[in-house]
Amino acid sequence: MLAKTLTVATALTLVAAGLAATAQDKAKPAAAPAASADGATTYGIDDVHSCALFRVQHAGAGQFWGRFNDISGKFTLSADPAMVSFDISVAIESVDTNEPKLDGHLKSPDFFNAKEFPTMSFKSSSAKKAANGMLEVTGDFSMHGVTKPITAMVEITGQSTMMGVRGGAEATFTVKRSDFGMNYGVEKGALGDMVKVVVNLEGVQPK
Repeated sequence: MLAKTLTVATALTLVAAGLAATAQDKAKPAAAPAASADGATTYGIDDVHSCALFRVQHAGAGQFWGRFNDISGKFTLSADPAMVSFDISVAIESVDTNEPKLDGHLKSPDFFNAKEFPTMSFKSSSAKKAANGMLEVTGDFSMHGVTKPITAMVEITGQSTMMGVRGGAEATFTVKRSDFGMNYGVEKGALGDMVKVVVNLEGVQPK
């Protein structure tokens, strides 16, 4: 009887230990991806989990938001800002305001002129550390057939090995659309000239 009691107690102890180990494993956060020999990791855009948002004042009153859903390209993240880079393209046809007629107008020559200029893009030339863990990233922004230098404030939102080797970043910048030949509504104040842009990027490292 004593032997049976010891056997049951031992089994229960082993089960409890196994459950505890499993719980500890589940509680562990996903590991950060291993960087390359130069300390940098390059990701291809996951377009399902990436988008570009824009905001412009409407009729001198509210701030109107829209988005672009089709983003492609790649970006490189590193603890060394000199290794950080972005090469991103956005398809104009993917503009989405939740109103088909407005989407069609934005694709017309009054605005983006999607047939003549099907994409807008950003290619970084430098990056440096900024306050509060942010990065200040400078590069060439091309839209509506015009290319101009801009500087974006970039937050590295995370890096993990969950569902592949993944990294994320969010960039915020402002453009003056008339500088890019997009003047519709500016003169009469129907639409603002300054446009805030927020680009959310999630990428996965190619296998």
